[in-house]
Order: sequence, then C-alpha cells, then structure tokens
Amino acid sequence: MGAPVLPDNRVESAAMLRFDKLSLRRGIKPLFYDATFIVHPGQRVGVTGANGTGKSSLFALIRDQLHADGGEFYCPKDWVIAHVAQETPADPRTALEYVLDGDEELRLVERQLAEAETAHQGERVAELHNRLDIIGGYTAQSRAARLIHGLGFKPGEELHPVNSFSGGWRMRLNLARALMCRSDLLLLDEPTNHLDLDAVIWLEEWLKSYAGTLLLISHDRDFLDAVTSHIAHMEQERITLYTGNYSAFERIRAERLANQQSAFEKQQREVAHIRRYVDRFRAQATKARQAQSRLKALERMELIAPAHVDSPFHFSFKKPDKIPNPLLKLLETSAGYGDKQILNRVNLNLSPGDRIGLLGPNGAGKSTLIKLLADELAPSGGKRETAQDLKIGYFAQHQLDQLNPQESALAHLLRLDPKATEQSMRDFIGGFGFAGERADSPVAPFSGGEKARLVLALLVYQRPNLLLLDEPTNHLDLEMRFALSQALQEFEGAMVVVSHDRHLLRTTTDELLLVHGGNVDEFKGDLDEYPRWLAENRSADLRKDRNNSDTEHSATARKEKKRLEAERRKQLQPLRNQVQQLEKKLDDLNSHSRKLESALADPAIYDASQKETLKKRLAEKTQVTQQLNEAEEHWLMACEALEEAETL
Repeated sequence: MGAPVLPDNRVESAAMLRFDKLSLRRGIKPLFYDATFIVHPGQRVGVTGANGTGKSSLFALIRDQLHADGGEFYCPKDWVIAHVAQETPADPRTALEYVLDGDEELRLVERQLAEAETAHQGERVAELHNRLDIIGGYTAQSRAARLIHGLGFKPGEELHPVNSFSGGWRMRLNLARALMCRSDLLLLDEPTNHLDLDAVIWLEEWLKSYAGTLLLISHDRDFLDAVTSHIAHMEQERITLYTGNYSAFERIRAERLANQQSAFEKQQREVAHIRRYVDRFRAQATKARQAQSRLKALERMELIAPAHVDSPFHFSFKKPDKIPNPLLKLLETSAGYGDKQILNRVNLNLSPGDRIGLLGPNGAGKSTLIKLLADELAPSGGKRETAQDLKIGYFAQHQLDQLNPQESALAHLLRLDPKATEQSMRDFIGGFGFAGERADSPVAPFSGGEKARLVLALLVYQRPNLLLLDEPTNHLDLEMRFALSQALQEFEGAMVVVSHDRHLLRTTTDELLLVHGGNVDEFKGDLDEYPRWLAENRSADLRKDRNNSDTEHSATARKEKKRLEAERRKQLQPLRNQVQQLEKKLDDLNSHSRKLESALADPAIYDASQKETLKKRLAEKTQVTQQLNEAEEHWLMACEALEEAETL
C-alpha cells in the first residue's frame, strides 16, 4: 500500500482547528449552536450524528463554502485541505493522470520545470528538480497507481480513460485523487459508500498511516473504530467532542442515557431483546469460529443498546405466511454475462434460518450470485430450483432509482396493500422515519438514505421468507443500521447478504461463504481473518502471474529463473519470519484480550470488594488493546514490505 507522502514540515509546526461558540443555520433551521472544541494536529476525528444534523454543512464551513451565523472558526491559512469532489466528470484523460492532479504542487512544479527547460534556464531547472525530489515527485506515479489499485481497480485500468468508468468507479477515482493530495487536513464524507469490503479494509489501513489531521463522516462503526481517535457527535443542535473511538463513545453515551429515568425502561427492553437472541443461538454458536465471533458481537450489543434508546427507527419483520424447506437450491449452477463466465458449477441449499454473509475480492461474483438467487440473472448451466411458496425480498442499489419520484412514501406502501387502513400504514412507515408530513412528501427530493429506508420498508411489509441484501446499509445512518441489525436478528426465514459493514455481518450472519475463482465455498475463518486472507490471496495472484510467464521461456530460461527465485526466497526469509513472529504475537494478544473480556463480563468483578481487581483488569485491557493495535500495524507493515519485496 505504501504510507502517504506528507507535507514537508507542515504537520509538526501546524496550529490547531479551533471552533469557538460556533453557530450555523440552514435557512431558518438551526443546525448547531455554541459549538466549542479544538482539534489538534494529527488527530483523527469521526463526525457522527443522524442525517440532517449538519455534518456535511460543517465540512462546507471548514472549506469556506458556508459562513458561521455566530462564533468563530479558525484554521491555519497555510494548511492544505483535501476533500472528495462530488462531481464525476467525463474526463478523457487516463485515470492515472486524473489522480495525479490531486497533488496540485506536483503539477505546478511539473509545469514550471517544462517552461524552464524550454527557456534553457539551467539553474532554475536544477532548483525545480530538487523541489520535485523533496515533494516525492519521482515516485508520484507509483503512489497514484497504488491508490487506484488499492481502491479496487485492476492492474492496467489506471491507463483507461476516466470517461470509460461508471459513476461509482469515478467516485473511487475522486477519492484516490483526494488521498493523492499531500494535505494537512483531510475531509472525508462517507468515503465507504461506493466501496466494497476489500476496498474499505484497504482504505482503513491507509488512513491509519495518514499523519495529517482527519475529519471523517461515516456510519460504519467498524471503520470508525479502526481509524478514529476522537468522535465529534452532533445531536440536539450541539456538537460534543469525545476522546476515543466510536465504541468508546457509545459506552460513554450509553452510561449517560442509562442514568436518565425516562430512558431506563426502554433501555432494558432493548437489552432484553438482544439477550433473548443471544440465548437462542448460544448453543449453535459453539459450532464455528465465525459463529463465536457473532456471539461476541451480539453480547457487545447489550452494552451499546442504551446508546440507541432515542433512535427514531423501530421496526421488525413479521413472520412470513409460509416458510417451506428448502427454500431454494442451486445445483451445479453456472452464471455470467455474455461469453464471460463468473460462477462455475455452484451448489447451494438455502433453508429457513440460514444466515449467510458473502465475502470475496472485488469482481469475484458476489453480486452475480445474489442476482442468480433473485432470478434477475438466468443460469448458463445447471439448475435453480425453488419452493412453490418462495417469496424473495431483494434489496439492491438500483431499486432506489425505481421508486416513483412523484408519489409519497405512504402511497408506495398503500399500493402494496390497498385494503389496509391508512393509519396502520402510517404507524408502520413511521418506524422507518417517515412520520407526519414526511410520509406524504413526494419521493423526488429524498436523500439516498431516505430512499434506502423506503425500499427497506416496502421489502419488510411484504413478509418475504428469503432475504437477499446487496449492500443494504449504503446511505443509512448509524441509528438505522442498528435498527436494521436488530430486525434481521428476529427474521425467521433465510438471508444472504453482501455488505462492507462488518458490524452488520457480525451481528446477523452465522455462516460466511467465499466467492472466489468462480467457486462458492465456506470461509473457514471468521470475519477478522478476512483481511489476512486478502493479503495472502494478493501475494498468491502475484506468484501465479509470475509462474504463468515462465511458460513463455525456454527450459534453460526456466531453470535459471528458478535458481534466481530460490535465491530470492532466501533473501526474503527474514521478512517472512518477521510476519510469522508478528502473527504469533497477534494470536497471543488476542487470546489474552479474550480472557480479559471474559473476566470483565463477570458481574462479580463489579462488587465493591473487587474494586482494585477491576481497576487492574481495566488497565490491563487498555494496555493489551494498545499492544494489539501496535502489533496489527507492525504486522500490516511487515506484510506490505514482504508483498512489495516479492514484486520486485
């Protein structure tokens, strides 16, 4: 991946971002007022809050596109600010050239150098070459290519014109362009919305290496946990800055809300709801590592449930009218597009209670498999057998565009069931955040999140017995994601989901399937082991490419190459040993962390007589967590060093 190039001597000497009694309105609506906090250089701040609380407006204010209605905002004048452009231009230049434009100083120096060389200004040329070296100009193309490939583009696609890519892929190029900028302050507004899980994991690691100041709007709690050092939460027209990642913020907020009597009873109902589900699946959760991971995530949800007691979203899946067994079978089924086969002889049996998450590299066929199951793609071979009473609930991003823009949310729902009373429909759709006049408003001006909520509402109302969800959390805020995960836990049919939201996968799926190389197989590890599989798979692909090239040479050339490769392996052995040692250290630390979590989960430790033991265990847990983070960072750096060395 490579660590990002930093502004020369900027971060170390930079001042802070200061918000002093800041107020901002949108029209007559106050977004927030009296916001006072400081963001220090190098801090990574997650900006959270429900949709409409002013997160994007805060970014616009920082970029001087909006002006405060009160108070002051200070940002050092010499800071370079990077953000992701929302436009997706039909640019005829290559993706590589487009991304390189993100480094404006690089482009300026290149233009000045060309002019100086044309004018035969030798001394000026030497000065500019020196400047080019200082700002990393000679490695800029390789850095840009790594950004492009890390965000999911295949090797060689960096040379394709920008206008040959779809809108979603152009947004990835806009993100790469923002990362290319050697910025002091990086503003990212929902950067994972257009990414798959592989690219999210890559971006997560890149941001950990970013030494500038980061402000990140995201509704992905795992992403926030991995990247952020602080949380700026926006609610009730206030902005409060918390120290720690999103999980730490949730715990603090949960404790505060739990102390409010008005919220306490509702909190207990949320905890009981999750406890019933944990107990129901506890027995089967011992059967597989990924199920154990899910059980751990569900138990953690007991702790964070109080942080969501004031959520506006509450809904559940009603029991399907009929639940046949099996629901759907794929028998030696193949599928693809035109002459290109994506899936090869897949066997899959879906029964009530199956809860499957799909993993696999970008382009491996996860969405193809979902479409095949949904009967939106015909098999090119084999069979797709369905139960007579199969009723599919299929969620995909293209369905958001199929809503009638002139009709209201309520009208969409009434069309499904004309015999239902209007009040019952209003009660139902209110659980999805469409209350009062909002239920009667035309869909046309709805945000992406509101449209996604409406599509989910229509899907839930129809009582499916098989759910097929392809990135259901795109555009959904954290509260809606929490409500969706709770509703999915009680769903009685079968479910297959593709999502870059790892928290959703952890809390709602029991089985992980890996889509790779045309096959669909069980993923042996749990979700936390998937990044390691990705890294190993990339290395294997590189080795495969090299092996394929061998066939093009003579026997003598192959023998010589093998000799050189043997020498190369010997040279790389220290790096491999380092990776193995770090992997063992990670295993030991994870084991230690699990033991501490088990000890802290024992109610007896919170007795007054155990106060010193509790303090000791909490301090030990903090230390182990810090050691885990450091070990993971060192492991990733070692894996990257090994991978880059293997490609030389």
